[in-house]
This record gives sequence, structure tokens and C-alpha cells, in this order.
Amino acid sequence: MKILVAVKRVVDPNVNVRVNSDHSGVDIANLKMAINPFDEVAVEQAVRLKECGQATEVVVVSIGSDKVVETLRTALAIGADRAVHILTDVSVEPLAVAKLLQAVVRKEEPTLVLLGKQAIDDDSNQTGQMLAGLLEWPQATFVSSLVIEGEELHITREVDAGTQELVLQMPAVATVDLRLNDPRHASLPNIMKAKKKLLDAISAESLGVDVTPRLTIIEVRPPIQRQAGKKVATVQELKAAMQNAMEAR
Repeated sequence: MKILVAVKRVVDPNVNVRVNSDHSGVDIANLKMAINPFDEVAVEQAVRLKECGQATEVVVVSIGSDKVVETLRTALAIGADRAVHILTDVSVEPLAVAKLLQAVVRKEEPTLVLLGKQAIDDDSNQTGQMLAGLLEWPQATFVSSLVIEGEELHITREVDAGTQELVLQMPAVATVDLRLNDPRHASLPNIMKAKKKLLDAISAESLGVDVTPRLTIIEVRPPIQRQAGKKVATVQELKAAMQNAMEAR
């Protein structure tokens, strides 16, 4: 069984970001970048399935400029077998990402496709669902437990009321949550080995997908700074303060 895992290069989650002075976006110049945390969980789960003999190959794929190679090498160091780099300098939106991944799936013919449930930069939470729709495959989102039994995928997913258990017939698409596992730290020997693993680079144009952005960012602003609280001496004073606040809105 082959598993395909989609990964994305994002700003390291431990780094504080700032909005550009012109409010056109987030300033990522000279910031540390990393593999999207949710995608890292997906890679770890695929590697674990291979280590226990339920998968024969783990292929990772990412979309972006030459800088994405670093992210793919990280996934290879975790334990993936090879990587596919879809080259483009365009900031690709979820629908275009899903179409590009669809083209790769048609070529690679995996039994299972794993993605993080969302990327921490745009928080779209759309790509996995769109990909499953384009492929017409069963899908499971927000996966916190995943077990393969024969040709079936047994998953537990998190919902508002608690958890939900599903059984999917493979091939299938699953988007994973952070609680699925605790990703390993790549060892130095594995990091060195990753440099020798196969990494295929293909252009987005060669896959026949139009990646032209369809959305326009009007303005990006930082969150409103929280104001200091105020102590009140009586319930009546609290009631008056709340009433004034409501009227001010």
C-alpha cells in the first residue's frame, strides 16, 4: 500500500509574526519556516504505518518555490521514502492545491492520502475536502485515531459533541488532527540520509492546472489589543459599566 502525504511550508509556530506596514499581508522576511504542524502529524502517521508493515511506501508532496525543498527534506528525514515538489512561485489557493494534488494522485495511485486538517497560516481547512470531492473518494476529517483493517480505514474523528467513529473503504482521503500522534524528532543520521533520497521536481503548468489566484486580499490587520480591566466595588457599579459598554457598541 502506498501512502501520499501533502505537506506545506509555513512560518514556524513558535515565531511571532507581524502585519506589513501597508496591511497587505504578514511580514515573513527573515522568519524561521517549518513544516505545517498538522502535516507533520500526517507524515508521522504514514511512517508508523510503514514501520508496522501496513504500508510499503510513503511519498510526500509539496507546492511552492525552491525553498519548499527544505520542508520536503524534513519529511524525508522523518521517514518518508521519496518526495514530489510541484514548482510554482504563485501563492496557491486551496482549490488549486486540491487540483494539483489530484493530478499527483492520478499519477502515483496511492491507496491512502493524508493531509493536515488545516495549515496554520491561512487556516482554510478546505484542501482535503476539495481533493476528496475531485477524486470522488471517501473522506474523513479531524482524525484523532486511525487504524487500517484490510481494505477498510477505521477512524475516530473529533466533532462538536465529542467523537465520531467511521469506517471508510479505501482508497480514501483523511485529514488529521494534532491528537493523532506525537511526531518524532529527526535524528542527524536520518537528516543526512534524507539528502540522498529521491526528490522529483515538476512544474504546476505541466500538470495542466491553472493556479492563478481567484481571491483578493483587501486588508490584513493585527488583533485589537486587549484593554486593561477595571475593578468595581458593587454589583450596581458593574451593572452600570456593562450597560454603558453595550450602549457604546
